Amino acid sequence: MNHLFFLIIIFVTLFFKSSIAAELYSHAKNNTVIGTTKTYRVKGDESLIEIARKFGMGFNEVADSNPNLDPFVTGVGISVEIPTSWVLPDVESYDGIVINLSEMRLYYFFKKKKSNLVRTFPIGIGSEGNNTPLGNFKVIQKTVRPNWYVPESIRKEKPTLPEVVTPGPDNPLGTYALRLSLGNILIHGTNKPYSIGRRISHGCIRLYPEDITKLFRLAPNGVRVTIIRQPIKIGIKNNKVYIEVHKDEHININYFHKAVKLLIKKNLLERVNTEKMYYALIEKSGVPVKISN
Repeated sequence: MNHLFFLIIIFVTLFFKSSIAAELYSHAKNNTVIGTTKTYRVKGDESLIEIARKFGMGFNEVADSNPNLDPFVTGVGISVEIPTSWVLPDVESYDGIVINLSEMRLYYFFKKKKSNLVRTFPIGIGSEGNNTPLGNFKVIQKTVRPNWYVPESIRKEKPTLPEVVTPGPDNPLGTYALRLSLGNILIHGTNKPYSIGRRISHGCIRLYPEDITKLFRLAPNGVRVTIIRQPIKIGIKNNKVYIEVHKDEHININYFHKAVKLLIKKNLLERVNTEKMYYALIEKSGVPVKISN
């Protein structure tokens, strides 16, 4: 990979503003697949990093959905699948913030005028050895233009860092932060937008600058936060069964057995074409795939 080209891409994405707003979706017990997959024709020298942000996606989602494309040199006029469709995570209650580490995506569930609604955003999460924790938490503090109090573990890695980084372009927390009821874990913005859709943080959850602005306004202090790891999700749309499968090197499971267990749990196994399910499990495209008979 050309090093200079990579630096140029980082510079461009740092200042690139998303033109596609995060959409609002309704959902119900018999409708747990939201959105629709789109197709986009590459313009100029756009990379998958830029295209992902334009459509409110993480780099991982667009790259996994287009495995045959060079992430950095796609080519003018090339057709790119934009996987803006998702099976909702399997949780006890669609309430508050739900973060699925396997797909690197955050869902915010809320009600308005008796309607069940959800917005969803791509995220960056903890790197190997700095895993984002699983569990049930809540937001205990919301901060505008937060200071970054650099953890001692990070200062050992980078001794030149000060104890506190004040708001500004060098602050990795961006302009908004939501503190969870667990140590130093935050949901925050970032000054490195190209990190969204990657395992790159020290455990915190990063959002695009434009997305953390939306989430900060939507989610109240005290909101519930559920962090899960679900590489396989099963959903229903128009009475058809869908499966969404993600590559997750941080979990050791038999994908086929796990899928069967989920289908049995949801009383959907008899409605599934096993061959279709098998190929979806092999491809792990991260896109909802219809597997009904």
